[in-house]
Amino acid sequence: MGVGVVPRLGVRGAARPRGLVVVLHGGREHGRERATARQPAALRMVPFAWSLAAAGRPRELAVWTLGYRYRGWNGDDASPVPDALWALRVADERHPAVPIVLVGHSMGARTALRVAGDPRVAGVAALAPWVPRGEPVDHLAGRRVLIAHGDADRTTPPAASRAYAERARAAGALVTFESVPGEGHAMVRRAGWWHRRTTAFVLDTLARAAAGAPGDGPEREVPGAGAP
Repeated sequence: MGVGVVPRLGVRGAARPRGLVVVLHGGREHGRERATARQPAALRMVPFAWSLAAAGRPRELAVWTLGYRYRGWNGDDASPVPDALWALRVADERHPAVPIVLVGHSMGARTALRVAGDPRVAGVAALAPWVPRGEPVDHLAGRRVLIAHGDADRTTPPAASRAYAERARAAGALVTFESVPGEGHAMVRRAGWWHRRTTAFVLDTLARAAAGAPGDGPEREVPGAGAP
């Protein structure tokens, strides 16, 4: 990492957690400017962190929000990926053996999926993910993966998420794909549904990991997701 340019971690929840969730915000395809907590992509994930922290309090959940060094993915540099790997190393130092779920939106979902091969990652909630053709999937074997995508998204194509879900299932991931009717990329038309669904997935995945049963069967597609 460059001198003076480091990722940031916002920490909520239990100091000695039984489960940990790392929230990864979106960004841009290209951008070397510094990512900040006041940019819209980062602000959109704040309600997710609040929802997770509130629901996870009785279960001693810690919620970390990762702030990247740079705003963009930046081609082969995949700039957010080393930042996410850094966060996982910090988690290993501070809370060894605690299971982890990653929650990401758009570029953050791509990042979460990329680093989910870490042995402590039990699952990934990939929200409106940016998953270009050829994204690797073999490392997702055995992980629970929720992919939710609005069918009115004009920023990242829902069809690409569906294709990614199919490849991940073939690689051994336990995937649920949910199409959210009428929803766009920002996840604001049915914001409550996104928050509730993500929180439920995280808590269920961590409970299964603690019980030694991370999966719940093969891929499934949920029709009509996002209904009030």
